[in-house]
Amino acid sequence: MWFPPTFAYSADMAREPQNTNPSAANDDDEASALDDVGKAILDACTAAGPGKSIDPAIVARALGGSPSDVVPWRVLIRRIRAAAAALQDRGRIAVLRKGKPVHIRAARGVIRLALPTDTNG
Repeated sequence: MWFPPTFAYSADMAREPQNTNPSAANDDDEASALDDVGKAILDACTAAGPGKSIDPAIVARALGGSPSDVVPWRVLIRRIRAAAAALQDRGRIAVLRKGKPVHIRAARGVIRLALPTDTNG
């Protein structure tokens, strides 16, 4: 059974990131554009391996602390979905609904995240 990597949770992770550097908005460097949530998504997808998908709630639970703490990880779901949308736009992940690739902004209901392949783009 696959277990998500562990992450240290802080209260700041549940808040929207503040842009303190105005020049960073013009920076196209992909590594600096990824926040902790984006990195956690990529780490979880990479750990699952090619051809496997993950539930976004796994990332939320990993970032949100203990699985018994119901509220902290659930507030992260919107941030995870937004980070997944940015990663999908860059071609870094694929978003699946019922095993078929979908655009995350049009998807309703349960989605899964995976590394892109030739078949799921």
